[in-house]
Amino acid sequence: MINQYYTSMLSEKDVIFEIFQYAQEKAKIVGAENIYDFSLGNPSVPAPASVNDTIIKNVRELDALSLHGYSPGMGVPEARAAIAESLNAKYGCHYKAENIFMAIGAAGALAHAFRAVNNPGDTVLTFAPCFSEYKPYTAGASLKLSIVPADTDSFQINFAAFEEMLTPAVTSVLINSPNNPSGIVYSTETIERLAAILNAKSEEFGHPIYLISDEPYRDIVFTGTDSPYIANYYKNTLTCYSFSKSLSLPGERIGYLAVNPDCEGAADIIAICPQISRTIGQNGPASLMQRTIIDVCGDTSDLSVYEENKKILYDALISYGYSCVEPGGTFYMFPRSLEPDSYAFCEKAREKNLILVPGDIFGCPGHFRIAYCVPTERIRKALPVFKELAEEYLK
Repeated sequence: MINQYYTSMLSEKDVIFEIFQYAQEKAKIVGAENIYDFSLGNPSVPAPASVNDTIIKNVRELDALSLHGYSPGMGVPEARAAIAESLNAKYGCHYKAENIFMAIGAAGALAHAFRAVNNPGDTVLTFAPCFSEYKPYTAGASLKLSIVPADTDSFQINFAAFEEMLTPAVTSVLINSPNNPSGIVYSTETIERLAAILNAKSEEFGHPIYLISDEPYRDIVFTGTDSPYIANYYKNTLTCYSFSKSLSLPGERIGYLAVNPDCEGAADIIAICPQISRTIGQNGPASLMQRTIIDVCGDTSDLSVYEENKKILYDALISYGYSCVEPGGTFYMFPRSLEPDSYAFCEKAREKNLILVPGDIFGCPGHFRIAYCVPTERIRKALPVFKELAEEYLK
């Protein structure tokens, strides 16, 4: 019999990709130049030349059997060491290679983190607005996901609601900063307060509460934004990272899980990751990409276009009458919809070929997400459409 659990998921498909597919089909009818698609967070700048140069060098110079063969269960040792050294140099940490597990992107790192520090039936807390795929990620690990309501005035943590929901059943807390979909970066003050609460509650409950930090946008932070490296503030932190955004490599699915060396059970957490891989069929990222990362893990694409796009779009939307917390990073913006029903609002936008994502899927009704990782000229061309939409509501 076909698996009923996955069959039931057919009624809860990935909304973002469904909207993206709609935009692709509509573009065939009206022309791609007439579709303003802000649905998908796909980087719009190319990978730096160092990536392709390193791939070519490795293909030409490295032994083909080792280059394309299986990597060790933990990942290529040199890649793990290079990532540890890069983190230490940038953030003043003291990671070693043995604290790094190579993963198939941030999603693969999360899959291992969820299973490493939680048991089936445990509760994971996260904060709205949050990435919509956290629900299937945690359900697949047989965990209960509880979402703390958003502080929509700032999109920093709603601590009153958080402390009320933080019970002994909670074994880990999942955060995402810089945040998808809001673009907000948790401040040092926010992280220090979060760490103090987790330390106190871990002692009260008699078990560690692990902090799983999902950080694929860590390198897309705008000028003047306070952006602490979270693991430096709470020792029981597992950091999940992807090179998809910083190096514009989403299709390569290369990332890692970094366990704070001072984390309770740090050695065991990393040691069991290959065993987790055996149960979920994620037996390491491509060897070629792991060996490429050895040389380029400290590089980034030219990410400045995202800050330029943010400024153009944010300033224009505010002038048109939209309300929005200004992003501090990523390539997302999360304004309030101009009517309470964000699905209805996004449907009206769609009638103008303006493709947006309703905030409900991120646990935050009454908002909508704009993924402005598009060429800057597309931003400028879309502004009159945003203005026309606002005028219909605000006239």
